[in-house]
Amino acid sequence: MKKYLIERALPGFENSSADEFRAAAKTSNAVLQELGPDIQWIESYVVNDMTLCVYMARDEDIIREHAQKSGFPITRITEVKTMIGPSTAES
Repeated sequence: MKKYLIERALPGFENSSADEFRAAAKTSNAVLQELGPDIQWIESYVVNDMTLCVYMARDEDIIREHAQKSGFPITRITEVKTMIGPSTAES
């Protein structure tokens, strides 16, 4: 599977309550369960007016299917080509 960053424009979402975040996660998890092993939600970052989500998926099509079924919009999908971090300097 490939790693993707998904941007979702969600104005005001950063002001959601813990219960609202929990409900959103439950909705996403239910659709992920339905779609099977070809897609995994790793984590999401809630920032000003959007979320940045990290997914593992076989392709962009299944990410779009998840978005359509869960009701979470997609602004952009970007495939991660490689990762670097502090330890990269030591290699």
